[in-house]
Amino acid sequence: MLSNLIYVSKRKSNCTEEEIKKILDSCERNNSGEDITGVLLYSKDSFVQYLEGEYKKIFELYDKIKLDDRHKEIRLINSSPIKEKVFPSWHMGAKKLDFSNIEFKTDITEKDKGEFNKILNGENSPNSVELLKKVFN
Repeated sequence: MLSNLIYVSKRKSNCTEEEIKKILDSCERNNSGEDITGVLLYSKDSFVQYLEGEYKKIFELYDKIKLDDRHKEIRLINSSPIKEKVFPSWHMGAKKLDFSNIEFKTDITEKDKGEFNKILNGENSPNSVELLKKVFN
């Protein structure tokens, strides 16, 4: 079953920009073979990652991600079945952000900004996927 998964975590100090590059290179190498796509938002101290693919495969990947010592306080905020992928050609799109001053690529309401802050704080938002799309599209 095609599904998505969103988690947030705190970036550890040992996770340098070089380590982020290693993460993205690994995603490019490994996710294409598993037909997993998604996006990674990161700041100097946090991650938000959206994964999409077959349910079993994305949860197997999530289990591996939870063991990665470059982050801590990993919190699953949403997972649900989907009809189609949101980022079908991105084995892992990435964007570095200042989470205190996010620039959205489309118009966003104050309510949406509040909902996005909920995501950053590890809370689910009913619009989480749509809000992530607004950062990238």
